[in-house]
Amino acid sequence: MYLLEFAGEDDPFAAREAASAATGVRRIAPGVATARGVAPERVRGLAYTHRASALLGRTDAERESARALLEATPLERTGTVAVRATDVRGSSGVDTERVERDLGQVLVDRGFGVDLDDPDHLLRAIFSTGRLEGGSLAVDESTGDLITSLESTGDGETDGPRDERVSICALGWLETESVRDFGTRAPTDKPFFQPGSMDPLLARAVANVAGAEPDRTVLDPMCGTGGILVEAGLVGADVIGTDAQAKMVDGARANLAHFLESPALSPTGVDRGGWHVGRGDATRLPLRDGAVDGVVFDAPYGRQSKIDAHRLEDLVAGALAEARRVASRAVVVADRSWASEARDAGWELEAAFERRVHRSLTRYVLILS
Repeated sequence: MYLLEFAGEDDPFAAREAASAATGVRRIAPGVATARGVAPERVRGLAYTHRASALLGRTDAERESARALLEATPLERTGTVAVRATDVRGSSGVDTERVERDLGQVLVDRGFGVDLDDPDHLLRAIFSTGRLEGGSLAVDESTGDLITSLESTGDGETDGPRDERVSICALGWLETESVRDFGTRAPTDKPFFQPGSMDPLLARAVANVAGAEPDRTVLDPMCGTGGILVEAGLVGADVIGTDAQAKMVDGARANLAHFLESPALSPTGVDRGGWHVGRGDATRLPLRDGAVDGVVFDAPYGRQSKIDAHRLEDLVAGALAEARRVASRAVVVADRSWASEARDAGWELEAAFERRVHRSLTRYVLILS
């Protein structure tokens, strides 16, 4: 078993993204989940997961309990160690520095040497207290509205109890960490920028959920500045983009060339994917049936976007139908739910998530298969 530490406070969506790099993801406390297995190289490319550790055991969120757990746990490793303790969102009130000293002393008593700068093994001690909040959304068949569901991952796992307070400490040996370089790709720092561009964290997450990885091809038929394609390419996927505006096509090409062509390796340690961007209509794609592995796009927001050839409703419905023709999986980001249009296009809604951007904008993320 593995221990996952989430980034931020949108745990249901983080769990869904983590399922692209792990199996059996199950939230057990705020900011914390377990998994049956992980792909370390894929974890390195996650946006909303910080770390994955080999789980040693769980107990309640008390310093004494953590020490007792470590004393009773068989340790089959050798070499130097260090301990890092985290109190998720300050929820448990535990003194993390004292925890590190206590657990470090247990390890010393068991024959380990300590190296705080470059240890052979790093023990993570995660404390979290609270209730499991939120969840994915599902369609109410009687009303068509999106309602909260217990399901948060794509592999049949369901979160722990939501109606009772949980208090846990989980111990694990750090296996891998995600690469936190998203600040280097802020929309305003790219060669080509337009207001309303998606931030790279969300772009990476939706690309991962859409299936971006080496030997996969991901399409964005409304690619805009190419932000989603950049993130998909950085984790190794080959990417294709189209946009109706020549200005956007030229800008996306500039951004993709900048981030995907030099240097040869991405920060996540995998070869960067190849790319192609051309001008095109998302409702009439120049691609054969089943040409790509996944489609992901940020649908235009009616009050902000200029749409020349289509009404917004016709554009999104047509894009969903074309996406269904060329791929078996899609992720749609929008300022409203397009669940009915997706269903009419032949998609099934796996899950949907509501993400508040600011007071006047809420984004919905629909995962379709």
